[in-house]
Amino acid sequence: MSDESVRVGDGGARQFYGLDDFEARPGSITSLLRTFVGLHVRRLGGWIAVADLVRLLEDAGLTATGVRSAVSRAKAKGLFEPETRGDTQGYGLTPQVVGMLERGDAVIFSRRRHAVEDGWCLLSYSVPEGRRPDRYRIRRLLTQLGCGTVADGLCVAPHSLAPRLEALLAEAGLRDWVTVFDSALLRPGEDLAAVCGTWWDLGATADLHRQFLDRFGDVAREAGSPTFSRREAFVTQLRVVDAWRPIPYRDPGLALEALPSDWPGDAAADLFATVVAQVSERATAYVEDVVGAAAEPDAR
Repeated sequence: MSDESVRVGDGGARQFYGLDDFEARPGSITSLLRTFVGLHVRRLGGWIAVADLVRLLEDAGLTATGVRSAVSRAKAKGLFEPETRGDTQGYGLTPQVVGMLERGDAVIFSRRRHAVEDGWCLLSYSVPEGRRPDRYRIRRLLTQLGCGTVADGLCVAPHSLAPRLEALLAEAGLRDWVTVFDSALLRPGEDLAAVCGTWWDLGATADLHRQFLDRFGDVAREAGSPTFSRREAFVTQLRVVDAWRPIPYRDPGLALEALPSDWPGDAAADLFATVVAQVSERATAYVEDVVGAAAEPDAR
């Protein structure tokens, strides 16, 4: 699944780019809908009936009215295409969206720790005065993708992030304004952790990890219980992945020597991986049960 999104470009053509709405606050109907799509709709063959979609998100505590409104917004942005199968109204995923979700999976469900010796990339951007909104978009996108700010118009990221950064800038229509210096060696005049602390807002990212730990710290014990139902597993998976989804984009996975000694990121990533492993199989079974696949009588 992904945090990539769609914009309407010149001439009204839909264009995929960057990250899904960061304004779609985790826990909101819009965010939970997109998380559900990434987790389950591809497994269902890329299509889901409207009634099943509403029912499942109601199980997660959302209202039918709110779900339908969020679906309408997502459809307008190109996440869904209306598709009727037999007499059943539903929504299908476009090939572009499937690719977008797969790229997002590689970020959300993977662990990375970049070694200092692997090098860095620098991204310098300069935008004509008449296109100041594009300058704002570049700066904001690079920050959301985990880049640090060295100076005005100059960002830094681990070398291994360069291909993804270039691809997403291109999809956003912003690549022409950015020069990438790849495989750069950094020789800061002070301690690496100290200088990285000025380039990245590591405090804010650490807060995201700690909030995740505080919110879901007890979930792993509960989810591991044999009495934890498929429905509970489904709701837990949806909520945990939705809360985690923006964090790996924000956290560039810096080397430990570039981070504060009390960095909470590894503990948060361990918790996420543990809970996902505990609930995913039962969550999938519950979704298949709701949409009509064979299930045991006590699945809910």
